[in-house]
Parts: sequence; structure tokens; C-alpha cells
Amino acid sequence: MSEHTLAVHSPYNGAVLGHVAVSTQADVEQALSVAHGIFRDRNQWLSKPRRIEILHRAAELVSARKVEIATQAASEGGKPLKDSLAEVERGIDGILNCIEVLRTEGGHVIPMGVNAASANRVAFTQFEPIGVVAAVSAFNHPFNLIVHQVVPAIAVSAPVIVKPAANTPLSCRTLLDIFTEAGLPEGWAQMVLPTDNAITGKLVSDPRVGFFSFIGSAAVGWMLRSTLAPGTRCALEHGGVAPVIVSADADLDDALPRIARGGFFHAGQVCVGVQRVFCHRSIAEAVAVRLGQLGDAMVVGDPTDPRTDVGPLIAEREVKRVGQWVDEAVTGGARLISGGRALDNNCYAPTVLLNPPIDSNVMQKEIFGPVIAVYAYDDLDDAIQLSNALPYAFQAAVFTKDLDTAMQCYQDLDATAVMVNEHTAFRVDWMPFAGAKLSGHGVGGIPHTMKDMQTEKMMVWRSKAVRG
Repeated sequence: MSEHTLAVHSPYNGAVLGHVAVSTQADVEQALSVAHGIFRDRNQWLSKPRRIEILHRAAELVSARKVEIATQAASEGGKPLKDSLAEVERGIDGILNCIEVLRTEGGHVIPMGVNAASANRVAFTQFEPIGVVAAVSAFNHPFNLIVHQVVPAIAVSAPVIVKPAANTPLSCRTLLDIFTEAGLPEGWAQMVLPTDNAITGKLVSDPRVGFFSFIGSAAVGWMLRSTLAPGTRCALEHGGVAPVIVSADADLDDALPRIARGGFFHAGQVCVGVQRVFCHRSIAEAVAVRLGQLGDAMVVGDPTDPRTDVGPLIAEREVKRVGQWVDEAVTGGARLISGGRALDNNCYAPTVLLNPPIDSNVMQKEIFGPVIAVYAYDDLDDAIQLSNALPYAFQAAVFTKDLDTAMQCYQDLDATAVMVNEHTAFRVDWMPFAGAKLSGHGVGGIPHTMKDMQTEKMMVWRSKAVRG
């Protein structure tokens, strides 16, 4: 292992939270060699009962250390403690979900005996691990993202090598240490942290990798996908510029707290967070003003303080970028309803803009900051057209009391999921979670990831004793 270490800093106050060894090319090669050796030796594959035992024990250990783990995640990633606690609880549920899938998904029977060619035969399928899993993760959910990328691999008996975000490796290391304590043998889940992108690229493109899991920016994800060895499968989870349509008949008392939550949660650093809100012109200004009031009422500050609603952005450069995008929108004619200013400790005030220019960054690109852009529309078709105008498609939402409006939005919005009377960032970890167009490839969610990390292997058995 490299003698060099990476200091992990709090994005809020810059405090050093810990150190993690930097991985060299030799370290990555060693990790690949170990993982591939395990996979190629079927005698080392873990039986289902043993995997279930390890998963149960890991869930128990995480539960016992929930506050400690959540505080660490809040400290290194900046998500407020109350939300980090919810993240760890989701992680526990994700581990248990893997057990449920193992107990209920076991292949299926293929019909035979239906014609002369298939007579005297039975056929069925079972699952096998696809191979070594290489996972590259993001900073914004430093514990639960690792759960989603690593634990399904463990559950299906696929050795996994994970590279966490350089900003937030401590949560990843904690989870892997817990699995070791829970009985996972050495080499089954390894963490690497190269600071040289070329080394990460060599990990991803190595032909020994059977499955590549990526969470991060579209530019990086699609580039890495283009380097995969022939036969390597992948799942990419990128960002969106989530649209929300608010019709004139929407229940604003119910809708607006949800929209504000969806836009300002984790300082907007959520791939399906609310960003573009298309409101009927009759209510657009009122919606913007009330969202601004909700944002102003949120406590912004120290993520480890239980009272905090909105923590810092991950880095100072992100604060500057968000501020620049907001300033450009205002200069271009947007009305600044609230926020629009940087605060101390890499925080940015929850911000609402009314009618920014359609060609502005806040309407065209994922801002990944606590900014909601409200735009007035006259006709629902126009709102849908604007929602669909970008090369991104992930989760979308509509707030309405009208069934036909909801169904039109469901049918016509470019999205992989449309929420009705709920914000775009809604998620439970067993549902399919997938970006389309530039927003991703493949399907996430615990059961779907487990399926991706396996191959379905069929046996066809011919016997004269088999009748019709």
C-alpha cells in the first residue's frame, strides 16, 4: 500500500477528519488480482446461508453504531445530521433488502414439452455472480451509495472493488470494516483510492472486471463506459435537471413544503433534486414567494448540529459556481425572490428565482446547489415541452388534483419515473431508479442491481421419463 495518505476535511469548517491511504497502480493491480482469483475459484464462492448470515450481522452492527456512522457521514459530506441518520437507516434497510431478494429470487422454469422439439425435457435457470464488480461512487450520500454499489455484490457472491469519492472515503471504509467484522472473508470487498484518474481508468477498463457501477457526472460516466473491456456490463447513474409541473388546481399548502424539501435537501446536491418548477401563470409568483419563505425559514449551517436543515456545499469552488449561475440568471432578467448569496463555511442560502431566461444555466444544466427556478407557463403542453427540452431524463413530478393532467404528464414527460403530488427526489431503495438519455444507463435499486450483477444460467435436461 502507498505510503502517501489523503487527508479528509470537513466541507463546513475544514477540520481534518481522518486520513486514507492513496492507492498506486500496484495497489489497484493487487486488488484486481485478489478479486479475480476469488471469482475464478468457485470453491471460494460464498454459500447463500453464509451470505445471509454476514448480511444480518452487518445490519446489526450498523444499527448499533447508527449515530456514530451518521455523524461521520455528516462531517465528511455535509448532509445535515438528521438527514444522515435517515441515510444510515436506509442503508440498514438496503442490507436487509438484499436478504429478501436472496430468499425470493432464484431463477425460473422455462416451458418445455410444448411441441415435438421440446418433448422429454425440463429446463430451469439459476443465478451466478457476473464476475468482479468495480464501483466508482459519489460524495453526496457517502454511506448509502456504497451500500447500493457494494452490498448487492456481496449478496450475489461477486468480489467488489470500490473507489469512493475522494471527499468522503471514511464512510466507505467504515462500511467495509463492518462487513469484515461481520465475517466477510478477506478480499471480497476492497477499497482503493487512487488520486490519479489514469489509475482509476485502468481499474475500470481492465478485462477482469465483469460489471462496472458508476455514480457521478455524465461526462465522466459516459467517458468511462467507452473504455470498458468487451463483455463488461455496466450501470451508470448521472444527474438530471428535474422538472416539476404545478397546475393551477394544485393544493399549494401540501405541495410547496414538498417542493422546497426536494430542492433544498442536502443543499440541492441530489441527482433528482427539484430544480425547474413550471407553474401555471396564475400561481407562479405566489409559488415562488412562498418557496422563498420556506427556504428563508430553514436553518443553514453546521451539518453535525441536529437543528440544521441545510448544510454546506462540498467545496468552495461549488459555492462560487452556484453563485455565478444565479448572478448570471438575475442579470439576464430573473427576479431574485430569496437567497442568492454565499454564506460562511461553504454554505449558500436557499435560493428561489422567478422566470429566469430559458437559456440560462439554472434552466439548462444540473446546478447541484440549493436553487429552485420557477417559470410561468400558460399552456400545459408548453410546460411539458420545456421540461423535455434538455438531453437529461430522470425523475419528474406533477402537482395537480386533476386525473387527466396527471395522466398527460405521466405519458408525455421524458422521465423514467413521474411522481404525482410528490417531489422528484422521492425514492425508496427497492424501486427501480434509472436515468435515461444523458442521465444514465441501466437500472439501480437493490433488487435491480443484484440482477445486473448476476448471470442467469439455464439447465436443459432431457429424460425419457419426462412426460408432457
